[in-house]
Amino acid sequence: MIRTALIIHSMVLLLAGAAAQQSSEPVLQYPQEKHFKNVRQLTFGGDNAEAYWSFDGSMVSFQSNNKAWGLQCDQIFFTKIEGQDLKNQRPVMVSTGKGRTTCAYFMPGDKEILFGSTHLGGDACPPEPERRPGGKYLWPIYDSYDIFVSDLNGKSIRQLTAVPGYDAEATLSPKGDKIVFTSTRNGDLDLYVMDVKGKKVKQITNTVGYDGGAFFSPDGKKIVFRASRPDTEEKKKEYLDNLKVGLVAPTEMEIFVCNADGSDLRQVTRLGKANWAPFYHPSGKKIIFSSNHKGARGFEFNLFMINEDGTGLEQITYDKVFDSFPMFSPDGKKIIFSSNRNNNGTRDTNLFVADWVD
Repeated sequence: MIRTALIIHSMVLLLAGAAAQQSSEPVLQYPQEKHFKNVRQLTFGGDNAEAYWSFDGSMVSFQSNNKAWGLQCDQIFFTKIEGQDLKNQRPVMVSTGKGRTTCAYFMPGDKEILFGSTHLGGDACPPEPERRPGGKYLWPIYDSYDIFVSDLNGKSIRQLTAVPGYDAEATLSPKGDKIVFTSTRNGDLDLYVMDVKGKKVKQITNTVGYDGGAFFSPDGKKIVFRASRPDTEEKKKEYLDNLKVGLVAPTEMEIFVCNADGSDLRQVTRLGKANWAPFYHPSGKKIIFSSNHKGARGFEFNLFMINEDGTGLEQITYDKVFDSFPMFSPDGKKIIFSSNRNNNGTRDTNLFVADWVD
């Protein structure tokens, strides 16, 4: 989430794609991954990420740029977890096929999907930023992103946000009553909440820096998110100067939590480097997230879990390149994530689902 977004945010795997290290080992599960059982690969080509469960746990929404599906940049799809053959069949696309999309999430009732899209800003994929020689890795923040809701056929689409600036990275409370999202409507990348009709918008973070990729806790009372916190005037200026031209550097981020109204804001991790894609453990007391803090190179991302108070850090995955976007099923029995594992030496990032073992 950016998704461009970081996301991929889009994030979709802007990080993994940028790292572009090849993972040729045919591995579905590493021996150290004791919390996983019965790992299965769902997608087979392109960058596939930000897969989020339906409320009934039978489906996931996700974004993909799989060229075999006729895509030039990320579009939104959904698939059933069981009985689908995504190796030979394209799933149902719910976005318009125009522009770039990010961060899809099922609406209550599982008949509609929420997502961010730039399609009102133009049919073409918006350009990715040029690499600056010797410079920081940068994510694009497209101000043409707005938040939409589509039926599962992609035929009926309605717009939830319509103010100038970037609006994306939207997810829902497990209660189905609130949406949290990231916006630049105030000149910074802050978190906002609104109801499922796009009304009653309230800003809940207000510190200079990027706040995004937010998710509610299982009881809907708290929010976990990733954030950059430039701590010197020089860093703040660099951050704001980048933001003015639609860019953000995702190389220094930590995990934060707050109440759903923005109160009691607390920093969870202090690991350095990039810590992002957080999601609450079913207990509501732990947080799983992706981090490169143990990697010698910037693109080595694995999943870690930590107590909400910042204690008890535990490594969960061990791929040599990229694991991210973890999400537990509503019943807490399964987990879905994106990984560069088992990609036959390509740069493909695929979706994997596993039974979760506490």
